[in-house]
Amino acid sequence: MTALLAMVGVGIGALSGFFGIGGGTVLVPVLLLLGFGMKHAVGISIMQMVFSSLYGSFLNWRKGTLILGEGIFVGLGGFAGGYLSGYLTPYVPDRVLQFVFVGFVIFALYRMFTAKVHEDESLCRTLPKWLLFAIGLGIGVVAISIGVGGAIILIPVLSGLLHYPVKKAVSAGLFFVVFSSVAGFLGRLAHGQIDLYHGSIVGVGSLLGVWIGIWLKEHVDNRRHKNFIVGMYTVILAIMFYKMFFAGRP
Repeated sequence: MTALLAMVGVGIGALSGFFGIGGGTVLVPVLLLLGFGMKHAVGISIMQMVFSSLYGSFLNWRKGTLILGEGIFVGLGGFAGGYLSGYLTPYVPDRVLQFVFVGFVIFALYRMFTAKVHEDESLCRTLPKWLLFAIGLGIGVVAISIGVGGAIILIPVLSGLLHYPVKKAVSAGLFFVVFSSVAGFLGRLAHGQIDLYHGSIVGVGSLLGVWIGIWLKEHVDNRRHKNFIVGMYTVILAIMFYKMFFAGRP
């Protein structure tokens, strides 16, 4: 199981770097298929996101694709929301969390499928700082409750509504995960909801994967990158539907 989880970590890290997500959108369904319960899977996922988002954001910053600016305010909102989620999850049934997860994936798939590819950064819209914080807060509360970093929602918002170029939106999404995942990790650690052993194995493996994913991201054009993201969301949705409605049936 240790070697398998390390390999899963490498794969999840590569997806995190390439798609700008924390990895929970893929890792949670994979862990469910491996036999972990929903809340255990969420805890491991959050710990992995701390590893991948910190290292990935550092790499993106070094490559010049991460512009801090407005991301700080969205991130601070995500930090507050991620921490608050630790007080909510114990009272929410696993089945409800799974349906919320699927709803988020469907929304993200729709926004990415209908969004135009923007290359001109001058088209980017700006929002008041308080609104950016509020967006981050809302995303942080819900996303960390279902074991994802929030980038799965933030990237479609940045690209589809605020006209961010895809690669800049991806870098900003992974940076947001730093705030939400660290807060979610601290909140769950305080409530004894983190599997430190398995989370460390997946997290360490994800460091190599993140480097690979960011290298790949820099070698594809924006339109193809967007198509890959849409494909990823479709696969995630199929896995969750299988797990929720077909797995375990005779």
